[in-house]
Amino acid sequence: MEYHLKTPLKKEDIDKLNAGDIVYLSGEILTARDEAHARILEMGEKKEELPFSLEGAVIYHCGPLMRKTENGGWKVVSAGPTTSGRMSKMTPPFLKAHQVRAIIGKGGMKGVADALKNRSVYLAYTGGCAALAAELIKEVKAVHWLDLGMPEAVWVLRVEEFGPLIVGIDTKGKDIFAEVRKKAQKQLEKQG
Repeated sequence: MEYHLKTPLKKEDIDKLNAGDIVYLSGEILTARDEAHARILEMGEKKEELPFSLEGAVIYHCGPLMRKTENGGWKVVSAGPTTSGRMSKMTPPFLKAHQVRAIIGKGGMKGVADALKNRSVYLAYTGGCAALAAELIKEVKAVHWLDLGMPEAVWVLRVEEFGPLIVGIDTKGKDIFAEVRKKAQKQLEKQG
C-alpha cells in the first residue's frame, strides 16, 4: 500500500501501516542524530523543557549540509539519511519519554521493534539520495542547538511528499531488516 501522510502524525496514521508499505510525508520533520538524542534524554532527566515539540513528531536521522542565505536564513544543500543503528540504544528511552510517531533513517535498527510497538514506525530512506532529499525539503523553519555543530543540530524542516519511504518496522513489531538478516544467516549456514 502507499500512503501520503501529514505531520504531526496521529497514532491512527501509523497503526494502519504495515512493514513494506510506501509512505510520503508532508509537513514538519526534525533532524536528530547521536548528540541531539543524548541532549534530549539529558534534558528529560533534568525535567527541562525542549525548545521544540516531539508530540506526533517525525525524527529524521540526518546530518544535513546547509548554506546560509543572503537574508540570514538557511538553504538545504544535502540531506541524506544517517545510519540509524547508531541511535539504537537511545531509541527505547527516547520513545518512552516522547510521542514520536515515526523515525526516518537508513539501515534499520537492531533491538528496537519492541520499543516501537504500538508507538512508532521506522521508515527507511535510500542512502545516496541526499540531493533528492534536499529538493523535497521546501523550507528550513528553525534550527536548535547549533553549538553541537551543523550535522548534530536539530533542524526543523518543512517537507512536501518526502519519500518514497519504506515501512521497515511497523507498530506491530514486524521488522523487515531482522527478517533479511535471519534469511541471510540461514543461507550462510547452508553454505558453511
